[in-house]
Amino acid sequence: MSTDISFPPPRLLSVGDAAWTVEFGDSIDPAIHGRVLGFSSLLDTLSSDGRLEGVVEWVPTFRSVTVHFDPLRTDAMALHDLLAELAGKSGSLSAAGCRWHIPVCFEAACAPDLDEVAAAKGMPRDEVVRLMTETVFTVYMLGFLPGFPYLGGLPAALDMPRLATPRKVVPSRSIAIAGRMCAAYPWESPGGWRLLGRTPVRLFDPANARRPALLAPGDEVVWEAIDAATYDVLDKECAAGRFDLSSLLKEGEAA
Repeated sequence: MSTDISFPPPRLLSVGDAAWTVEFGDSIDPAIHGRVLGFSSLLDTLSSDGRLEGVVEWVPTFRSVTVHFDPLRTDAMALHDLLAELAGKSGSLSAAGCRWHIPVCFEAACAPDLDEVAAAKGMPRDEVVRLMTETVFTVYMLGFLPGFPYLGGLPAALDMPRLATPRKVVPSRSIAIAGRMCAAYPWESPGGWRLLGRTPVRLFDPANARRPALLAPGDEVVWEAIDAATYDVLDKECAAGRFDLSSLLKEGEAA
């Protein structure tokens, strides 16, 4: 963890009578997100030591952390002062989690928008796949759906607007882009992002009480291209619960 005196002071906002939001900036920026990770890490440490009486949970986003508390167990203003102090000295983390190597099929059946993106950018589809698989993406936050990761780091060459008309159904585990962001849909849902691939890996497991969402803020993700036949094999293994998620973590590699 590092500190930087050039950081502007954080801002605390009341969210009703049972939460405070600590804002570290007003844009999507790696440096601001580093402060989010640093603050969240400090809260993890204090909570483990039993020094956050009444705090229920905290939710990191691109540029802020919302801290939920039980107003019957802790004084709101006392917590405000504590959070302000902690946010001012928590410093920054460049990354705080794991680096996942996740298989993705980029063939046409799994990537309905890939050819359109390639044509719009004046590049062959293989170049789109190369850019997607050579990039190390960073998980900024989870939102929209349980386990839905917002990933920063998409190359500028793939910057595309959302679809003019969102799809009513996006297949679960689709890999998608919009603007300078990448994402993965854990569940089937409506959506307006452009679909470039699909992973057989289940991104959310309700039965896993310790970590139901595979990805967490601060994790890094590398997409690894697989063909349709490999996708089908892995999809069956994942559906049957036989796939070893630890195989997605390369030894000696950490985010």
